[in-house]
Amino acid sequence: MGSLSLVLILLSHACALSASDSGLHNDNIFILAGQSNMAGRGGVVNGTWDGIVPSECQPNPSILRLTAGLTWVEAREPLHADIDANKTCGIGPGMAFANAVLRDPAFGIVGLVPCAVGATNISEWSRGTYLYTQLVRRAKASLQHGGKIRALLWYQGESDSKSPEYAKSYKGKLEKFILDLRTDLRSPMLPVIQVALASGGPFIKIVREAQLGVDLPNVTCVDAMGLPLEPDGIHLTTPAQVRLGKRLASAFLQTVPTPISNNTSKRFSSFISNSVMDPLFRLTLMILTIPLSYMM
Repeated sequence: MGSLSLVLILLSHACALSASDSGLHNDNIFILAGQSNMAGRGGVVNGTWDGIVPSECQPNPSILRLTAGLTWVEAREPLHADIDANKTCGIGPGMAFANAVLRDPAFGIVGLVPCAVGATNISEWSRGTYLYTQLVRRAKASLQHGGKIRALLWYQGESDSKSPEYAKSYKGKLEKFILDLRTDLRSPMLPVIQVALASGGPFIKIVREAQLGVDLPNVTCVDAMGLPLEPDGIHLTTPAQVRLGKRLASAFLQTVPTPISNNTSKRFSSFISNSVMDPLFRLTLMILTIPLSYMM
């Protein structure tokens, strides 16, 4: 085997080692959870989605979605079609959010993890329930190829606004849900960006006060009140979902204390620091420094 071939083989080994450890696929992962307005009902009237996808929600090769089968695919509307499978899903805030985040050049790839299910109350998201277990399972699965969960986007509470008992207990249950999730994901300061209700039952005021009054660090509230609703008076329209997605993106970007380094630069720096410690890579560098005359 020629010396040049040996150099190429060793370099290939070093680069492959780095690629497998770099978390190449999703550097920025976001969990989408809650009920129907997070799952998306924009454009859905009388159980039928109109199929209209605004420009802000168009597919982007840099936006991926974790399917119900736990595989990454290019994200397309409706994001929750295979998660909130017993309902008709339309436009939600997720794609508008991701596209808005990607306007910041510091973000290279965004991975969305849909988990929302319509008509669910906060108790159905408590630790030990099916929905909570699925959320944690999907969140952990999203990390198998590297990356980091940047935030939980949470829009829920309409179901709890229908009952005075549910509404009055909402704040405590929401705060416990957040604390439990942070513990189970081993991310004690996981940012949570929640949405204050735009619609709901007769006790919506109590639920909104609870949402706006959450007393936990790294919890931000985006207010959806006043956004346009579908004829059912409950679900946000497609334009409203686009506006909400942009608001969520703005809120998230404000939680990032310093600009995230360019992903390519981060991967390259990680590659260099990791590879320098790899014996084969160091051997490669030694061979490359041998004068060509000694290799003939």
